[in-house]
Amino acid sequence: MMRYAHIVGWGHYLPERVVTNDELSHLVDTSDEWIVQRTGIRTRHIAAPHETTATLAFEAAARALTVADLHPSQIELIIVATSTPEYMFPSTACLVQDYLGASRAGAFDLSAACSGFVYALQMASQSIATGAVRNALVIGAETMSRVIDWSDRGTCVLFGDGAGAVVLKGSSVPGGVMATTLRSDGSGADLLSLPALYHNPVPIPGAEFTHNGHHKNIVDMDGRQVYRFATNVIAASVQDVLKQSGLTLDEIALIIPHQANARIIETAARKLKLPLEKFYLNLDHTGNTSAASIPLALCEAIAEGRLRPDDNIVFVGFGGGLTWGASLVKWDVTPPQVSFIDHEWKRVRYVMARGRSRLRRLSRRVEAAVARSPNGHKGDDSAE
Repeated sequence: MMRYAHIVGWGHYLPERVVTNDELSHLVDTSDEWIVQRTGIRTRHIAAPHETTATLAFEAAARALTVADLHPSQIELIIVATSTPEYMFPSTACLVQDYLGASRAGAFDLSAACSGFVYALQMASQSIATGAVRNALVIGAETMSRVIDWSDRGTCVLFGDGAGAVVLKGSSVPGGVMATTLRSDGSGADLLSLPALYHNPVPIPGAEFTHNGHHKNIVDMDGRQVYRFATNVIAASVQDVLKQSGLTLDEIALIIPHQANARIIETAARKLKLPLEKFYLNLDHTGNTSAASIPLALCEAIAEGRLRPDDNIVFVGFGGGLTWGASLVKWDVTPPQVSFIDHEWKRVRYVMARGRSRLRRLSRRVEAAVARSPNGHKGDDSAE
């Protein structure tokens, strides 16, 4: 029996701290007018010191599960698309799995830069289509503010932090994720990159690996080249998924692109000969949130009543790698009415799950202490 991956839940989270263009003008040589004209961005959200990629992802995931009316134990797969994981390992997805108390879920991170959400959506929908899982959680989460050079006008005005999530549920009813195209071109890797803290082989430290005397772990971008790349692949990706699904542009209700730059999206709209109103934009108040941008925009589009049952929508992402891709989704759900009491009770349930996680960690420490040999060294079961 054919299984279709339907989006049945969605949620997003933006940090409370908002940084305006005027504030940035005190850091770099810029102005609100300069930024708005070139990017369309007016404000962006910045994570607080206590917030991390995993906590932002958790908040979005908890809201998505509330809408889907699913218990975390019903989720069998968690994928977090991110370029700013907390660790190389464990994955951010594993931290989210723990926070949620999703005891039956496999979890991993996916790295495809700003295309990450589209890539992750395809991985999860294919897992459902094959029958490997029934319910999956796909999250895009980023703390880009921690990997940008705040003295570089070309990048610091662009990025923001946030997270968005969707719940996918398997069904025999046609709908949901209907077609996807994924592409890459590694020859453009140098156009948009974020160096890792460690390289293989480990390089001899030099000027190219440091920034202001510190390890250079910041976003590096050739803006003009990325602009040319993005405007071309948006149109091509949209046309590709339309061809796969047998639909025309007239049958698409809304296109939700990666929110990188308003001028990129305007140019892509002209190439497709579509009115800009056909594209959903929210980057004026979120900035570029990389892998989080598409699910964040989706949630806001739903809240504004832009989607109705049987609408055909297209997600299209593009970013470092170079990577790009698009997914065509048949929207077949009406946003449920979730009461304040129900929402808050489910929030309490997730907080309790985090409490149980802390107890499990404490229990492991106690067991480890008890298992130590009398001379204070680890027992024979040590991996050392």
